[in-house]
Amino acid sequence: MAIDYVGKTALITGASSGIGEQFALALAARGANLILVARRTDRLEALASEIKSSTKSQVTTVTLDLSKPSSAGELVKILAEKKATIDVLINNAGFGTNSRLQNQDINRLRQEIGLNVTTLTELTASYLPQMIDRNSGIIVNIASTAAYQAVPGMSVYGATKAYVLSFTEALWGELRGTKVLALAVSPGATATEFFDVAGVAGLNMAPPTAVVKEALAELDKPKPSPSIIIGSRNRLLTSATKFASRKQVIAVAASMFLKER
Repeated sequence: MAIDYVGKTALITGASSGIGEQFALALAARGANLILVARRTDRLEALASEIKSSTKSQVTTVTLDLSKPSSAGELVKILAEKKATIDVLINNAGFGTNSRLQNQDINRLRQEIGLNVTTLTELTASYLPQMIDRNSGIIVNIASTAAYQAVPGMSVYGATKAYVLSFTEALWGELRGTKVLALAVSPGATATEFFDVAGVAGLNMAPPTAVVKEALAELDKPKPSPSIIIGSRNRLLTSATKFASRKQVIAVAASMFLKER
């Protein structure tokens, strides 16, 4: 039976574009109220106006840079002051950097780890107790196919997504016996601004709508999995790593992402 989102409130980070934007549109279409968080006020307000004009959803926007230290706590405080109850948490905000480690800016790496790992973990830990008390809730953490093997050229990004995958699957295990769901979603290359920020080009990219469609379909199942890989091609490629040596897998990843010599 499909999940009833009517009247539920979904908090979506990184909601101004890409996968976050598509989650907002899809959940609003299914009756959810939304809290949209991102850095760009204009993009958030435009999305909020679009949703309000086409659905009955209530939409709240919060402009915040979640890569900054203590930003998760700041967001939790803001929403507590608004007396918001979070029924669905979509930890989508994240970014990657594409360069040899020695050539990367330490402060940028700190922001990458802070956003992809620390903020995601703190928001999950902040809203999980309430969900457990209500015995109802959904946590979706956006990982990546980069979580399944080392990625030379994107070493920090791949490591952060391996964390997200492991963290979320462990959380799923802790939540067995409750009605709180945890799901790690691992897209492959997706047509979002992510690859512009990361400086990666030339990949065949899936639309973000496909990511959201598969994620929501998984959640609608009677017994959702702890994690899913988006797209049959990505599932095939990821499973192929089980039959190749780690050296071979790393070499293939390097040929795709390690552009600097």
